[in-house]
Amino acid sequence: MKVIFEILRQKDPNGSPYWQKIPYQTETPATVATALNELNAQPVLKDLDGNPVDPVRWECSCLQKKCGACAMRINGRLCLACDTMVQPGTMKLEPLIKFPTVADLIVDRSALYENLKAMHVYRESDLQYDTETNETAQKASRCLQCGCCLEICPNYYGGSVFAGAASMVPAARLLSLQENTDLEKAYRKRVYEGCGKSLACHNICPAGIPIEDLLVKSNRKAVWKFRRGKKR
Repeated sequence: MKVIFEILRQKDPNGSPYWQKIPYQTETPATVATALNELNAQPVLKDLDGNPVDPVRWECSCLQKKCGACAMRINGRLCLACDTMVQPGTMKLEPLIKFPTVADLIVDRSALYENLKAMHVYRESDLQYDTETNETAQKASRCLQCGCCLEICPNYYGGSVFAGAASMVPAARLLSLQENTDLEKAYRKRVYEGCGKSLACHNICPAGIPIEDLLVKSNRKAVWKFRRGKKR
């Protein structure tokens, strides 16, 4: 199988992006992650015209759809490189666009973790589990923090108060397990008030998290309970 990877490259955060075509050939089924590893393992990586080029910079950790580090745009779709099979013909690889580009396909997703800290998404006491809360927590714990949900969200942009599903899902885990006034307040401000309910994030999640279900449960816990209390 012959493939041409058309990759949007950038040497550093201040560099100008440019397209580069790199050929790849395989006799066995391969993921995009496998292909990138094999290309970078070549003694001299060459472009389609036979010119030597720098290795492609991208991120990976587990290669098993567990870490979310290899999230990128593949043929315009948000995907994990380790979960996307190579197809014959041309495949376009681009970095996520709502995060600052570090180099090539690597982006700076530190905003994800800054949002979690700003929302106080951390434990304040021992957790008590029961059947219902354990199920919700288990669903939420599958979040990879890959950023795909923010990339597709029409309401999220870098530096916005709205933290999106990448913060809502971890918050949902704690909201289901404990009372946390600070987290509930932050949730109302940084999730509920900014969410347009387009649910574009629902079908894009690589981990298959039922985002709509978690959103409904978190709204009930952090928003509607609060509003009922204020009416008393």
